[in-house]
Amino acid sequence: MPPFNIIQAVQDALQIAMRADPKVVVLGEDVGKFGGVFRATVGLQEEFGDDRVIDTPLNECGIVGTAIGMALYGLRPVVEIQFSDFIYPAYDQIVNELAKYRYRSGGQFPCPLVIRTPFGGGIRGGHYHSQSPEAVFAHHAGLVVVAPSNPYDAKGLLLEAVHAQDPVMVFEPKRVYRGPDHGTNWTGHPLGEVPAGAYRVPFGVARQWRPRRGVGTAVTVVSYAAMVHVCERAAVLAEADGLDVEVIDLRSLVPWDVDAVCSAVRRTGRCVVVNEAPRTCGFAAEVAATVGEQCFDWLLAPVGRVTGFDTPFPYTLEHLYLPDPARVLDAVRSAAHYA
Repeated sequence: MPPFNIIQAVQDALQIAMRADPKVVVLGEDVGKFGGVFRATVGLQEEFGDDRVIDTPLNECGIVGTAIGMALYGLRPVVEIQFSDFIYPAYDQIVNELAKYRYRSGGQFPCPLVIRTPFGGGIRGGHYHSQSPEAVFAHHAGLVVVAPSNPYDAKGLLLEAVHAQDPVMVFEPKRVYRGPDHGTNWTGHPLGEVPAGAYRVPFGVARQWRPRRGVGTAVTVVSYAAMVHVCERAAVLAEADGLDVEVIDLRSLVPWDVDAVCSAVRRTGRCVVVNEAPRTCGFAAEVAATVGEQCFDWLLAPVGRVTGFDTPFPYTLEHLYLPDPARVLDAVRSAAHYA
């Protein structure tokens, strides 16, 4: 197959899931006739009809509440929230209802619902279209949270989500929806080969994008979604300093692959964690704390964090807010040369 971008991978996954199972339905604002604000659902309503690809009112609370009822009655709804910034009107439905049904019923009533939403900056969307709320939902037990960085994982994780018995939130990095962001000179590949047909990427299994190769002083860098490509670029730049950087893509945040990260840190003795959300209580803090607890005896330097800032997301200064390869490289150097 020709290389896919993430949008094409998501569209392919939805088409495969809907053809295989008539219980899979898609709903959200403009997902039908228009094909979604980012065009991820183009053609689905024409193929499957408006009773399975449903255009909803602009009411996130109502969309998710309706989907919860669908899931409890045997359907497998896939909800699209146009931007993750718009998800907060549905927050009560997600964390107080959706996340709790299976637990409160002793496992009798699973609620298999998928919520897809684009997140993060990089498109000059300003502070209402650029936020990264993934850690907010990772905090609540009962939700699976995934954040793919590339088309292969976007398709495989979404197909895994559609078949899961627990509710799954899929945070998609809109910055690389359609291919590389050339403005940051990344060497990552948001365009990628995606196998035809169905396959699944399991939750909680990280991917090593750049295994340690023995160039020199070693540092493990951990990230997810769009920031994986920023870290990959930083790893290439670090080679000029004789630094050997391995990049671990978490792929899923709940559950996340503690064993893979800690095994890598025990080899290198140094760790930098990157997320584009604000620093305070970002998911990088969870990874850093776990590494500190489980790898203390192996650490040769403090665990570093590279994040967004504790401010509302800016518009004109977006390029300063978002972590870039230079900031990641500075953190890698600090870890490598710590004495």
